[in-house]
Amino acid sequence: MKKLKLHQLGKIISGGTPSTTNENYWDGEVIWITPKDLSKNKSRYIYNGERNITQAGLEHSSAKLLPANSVLLSSRAPIGYLAIAGCELTTNQGFKSVICDESIVLSEYLYYSLSTKIDDLISISSGSTFLELSKSSFENFELNIHSIQKQQHIVNIIGSIDDLIESNNKVVLKLLSILNNKLEYLI
Repeated sequence: MKKLKLHQLGKIISGGTPSTTNENYWDGEVIWITPKDLSKNKSRYIYNGERNITQAGLEHSSAKLLPANSVLLSSRAPIGYLAIAGCELTTNQGFKSVICDESIVLSEYLYYSLSTKIDDLISISSGSTFLELSKSSFENFELNIHSIQKQQHIVNIIGSIDDLIESNNKVVLKLLSILNNKLEYLI
């Protein structure tokens, strides 16, 4: 096991928001994720958000296209929502995302590791109106990184538990939907 800084694990990317006054930048095909989207996400992976941007919006903002398996961390309002990109997507400026160098760290392993360090990340954040985790602080944050083989073993164990939780959550949502439909009919 080695202690490595986050910038040694891959490329750190901040997000961006196109001008909200330019309608040509909105309601396109480019998936755009906000911390609010992560607050509603109940699984490791995220595939879409509430709003999309256009290609022009992407090109005229600081938003960057992230590949699938990038690890997304909300870095303000609030700090600590986590997800893995399930597909190519972008984020707003409230994120620090990691495009993992998979020869050093597996995306799911980084996701699980960061999930245990949220309080530590909050403690190195600053701001008067609201806390924000700076790119520099995030890049220099250290994690213990196991070998790829050990990472895969850890991911297999924790991932199998997460698979069950996510499957059960889908069943619960389906049952709640059925219950709500029956209540409307009965009442």
